[in-house]
Amino acid sequence: MSVPPAPPLLLASTSPQRSAILHQLRIPFDVQAPSYEERDDAGRDPVELVREHARGKAHSVAREPDDRPVLGGTVFGKPADAGEAEAMLERLSGATHEVVSGLCLVTPAWEELEHDVTRVTFRALTPRDLAQYVSTGEWEGRAGAYAIQGVGAALVEQIEGDYLNVVGLPAVLLVRLLATRFPGVYNVG
Repeated sequence: MSVPPAPPLLLASTSPQRSAILHQLRIPFDVQAPSYEERDDAGRDPVELVREHARGKAHSVAREPDDRPVLGGTVFGKPADAGEAEAMLERLSGATHEVVSGLCLVTPAWEELEHDVTRVTFRALTPRDLAQYVSTGEWEGRAGAYAIQGVGAALVEQIEGDYLNVVGLPAVLLVRLLATRFPGVYNVG
């Protein structure tokens, strides 16, 4: 007897990194751009903010009668321009920072709203390191102004936690939620 295929998740994101991670995990999904608009109010708690954004994105695409699980997520802190990117990277130089991601998995019957934190330590960066990295343009649209899966890997000295969380999706958290809510359905649990 063959097992029916898992229904695809509905990913409330157009992020190529999130899509790549879901492909890597062999979790079937469809993409729908969320209609939710993120507002990053200064002074707000980053955990509260990423959870709010993840929930808003997921709910903005959840529609009945489609009962597929909807996945919404977000990360905190993207630079607006090259100067802001360089300033962000300069603050991260020689220091440890936390990458905070929100994740919301929702169906018409329930909602799971979680977050994950990964600690990343940068090596001490010289002005030349900063200028070379910013000139690559890889910082554009990236939380923290770097892409750990690209040239930005050379900036990092150490990582504690889920590497894929830094790339763009808290995969360990997602797999745990899917294994709990859908044991055996998405090739997990």
